[in-house]
Amino acid sequence: MGSVTLTLEEYERLLEMVNSVPQNTGAMALLDAGTTSSAKPRKKVSAYNRKYKKAFKKVSGKYRSKSGKWMKNGFKRAVKEAHKVAKK
Repeated sequence: MGSVTLTLEEYERLLEMVNSVPQNTGAMALLDAGTTSSAKPRKKVSAYNRKYKKAFKKVSGKYRSKSGKWMKNGFKRAVKEAHKVAKK
């Protein structure tokens, strides 16, 4: 690749041209427009999901070790029991 050398005057003119361009043009304007339109409303949490969440928190302690890790098949059993409790 060849080397490019600029004189001091050419370099200063190049900096002036870059600084004279407004900041909200080009790619920045596209990025700003994309972030505002991507906000979606949240879905409403169902009554069953609230009951299941509460039941899972209550039941999960039985299936964890003292260190807080899940026992063997503990998560699977906790999910099953939480569904059972939430259905009542």
